[in-house]
Amino acid sequence: MMEQGGKRIGVVGGMGPYAGLDLVKKIFDQTDAARDQDHLDVMLLSTPHVPDRTRFLLENSGENPAFAIVRVLQALESSGAVVAGIPCNTAHSPRILDVVRHELLEAKNKIQLLSIIDETLRHLREGFPNLRKVGVLSTTGALKTKVYSDPLRRSGFEVMEPGEDLQRECVQKAIYDTSYGIKAQSNPVTSQARSDILRALRYLSDQGAEVVVLGCTELPIAIPEAAMFGPPLVDPTLLLARALIRETHPEKLKPLDKT
Repeated sequence: MMEQGGKRIGVVGGMGPYAGLDLVKKIFDQTDAARDQDHLDVMLLSTPHVPDRTRFLLENSGENPAFAIVRVLQALESSGAVVAGIPCNTAHSPRILDVVRHELLEAKNKIQLLSIIDETLRHLREGFPNLRKVGVLSTTGALKTKVYSDPLRRSGFEVMEPGEDLQRECVQKAIYDTSYGIKAQSNPVTSQARSDILRALRYLSDQGAEVVVLGCTELPIAIPEAAMFGPPLVDPTLLLARALIRETHPEKLKPLDKT
């Protein structure tokens, strides 16, 4: 039996598995609760069957991950979820997310799907009124399909991203390398993966980025700090967690810690 007014939150997990767990943890962390019964009804469905988003975007081969994502969303809706989030920034590429939304509409599904990109843009506009230069770290698939850079530029921001070599040798390997990348070793994250990401962060800081968006849901797992040096770090997973609470039980949303 669902409590809290029956407004169950759904989480599309498996992209990667620890990113889904991270979103659920942040939903708990951002909920104003003094006891077990004060928490919200949250359902995580973590499936390994969603094809790799970066591979699809870069190689344009295999099934669009959108169809597997839709099946998860439909399962969540069938289990009572009224709102859902996808803790995978790369899955928000229009080549994937537009298909997801189209399929849900065609099937007359009513689940409300929030966008991690839209929530990040909202936070940047509202939280940093004088912001101009935004650094972004993401997968190569998200970078090349301009998942963040296009909406950021449309919003008037100057976007700063790693050069091709740094992206390939540091950011992408920190996420995907099968020996030390975050997808291979998420708990704990290896020192090599963390070191690679810190190197990319220093580059963006040196280039004048005023904030840096950790635009892959694996990255906040490796760099949980709100700031390391120089520019503040923006965690889209945290923002998505807060949005899911806002859309279901706004009275339960803690104030945002800006420290």
